[in-house]
Amino acid sequence: MNPAAYGEQVRRAWVIARKDIRVYYLKGPVLIFGIFMPVFLFLAFFLGGRQLPLAFLVSGLVGMTLFFTSTAVSPAIFPWEGQARTLERLAACPVTVEAIVLGDMIASTLFGIGVTAITLLIGLGLGLPLLHGIVLGFGILIAACCFSGLGMLLAVPPTNLPSNIMMLSTLLKFPLVFISGIFVPLEQMPAWGLTLAACSPLTYFTDVVRYAFSGAHYFPVAVDIAALALFALVFTAAAMRLHRRSMPRRL
Repeated sequence: MNPAAYGEQVRRAWVIARKDIRVYYLKGPVLIFGIFMPVFLFLAFFLGGRQLPLAFLVSGLVGMTLFFTSTAVSPAIFPWEGQARTLERLAACPVTVEAIVLGDMIASTLFGIGVTAITLLIGLGLGLPLLHGIVLGFGILIAACCFSGLGMLLAVPPTNLPSNIMMLSTLLKFPLVFISGIFVPLEQMPAWGLTLAACSPLTYFTDVVRYAFSGAHYFPVAVDIAALALFALVFTAAAMRLHRRSMPRRL
């Protein structure tokens, strides 16, 4: 495919992203879930009497918000469109499967960044200093792409029942939250816990956020960024490849 054709597919991916935002993301229940689910989890630990620094807790809130919002809708878009037969129209258009996946990821990434910005304002409103804003912005961008890729990977099973995909998504996302050092500092984890934490991209993003707010970190920041970028590349490449294989079974 020549560069002009690649550019045309990217343009079509952007059109798909705009459609997704309008149809799937700008809905009251989605916005409420994206904002209030992490806030409720945060309050449960903040009011639970645990003596943890505010920077630690707010960093976990930011990490959960981006993780939940970037994976909230993207796993269900393919099943929804398959159920509504709109996926057949997309497949009949001069657009590649990779462009469809990329469009869904762009919408998910923008939604995650937008809602996470609200959470950052909450942290700043509580008086936390932002010590490394550029690192945080870069980390949020890469992590949003990473989590969106994970969401698209969860949508690979060729079912047009959104409930099946969302059940699979929930079974994966909640364990990741609890092994990623959000509620228990990595320094306090046993060796097996650290091994599990190292397998979660959320661990590295939360570490970046803590560094941005407090200067403290468990892994070197370069390692955090590199790990997020690697996860993003692997999730995106795997999602595009697997969706290409499963698309015919959805139609």
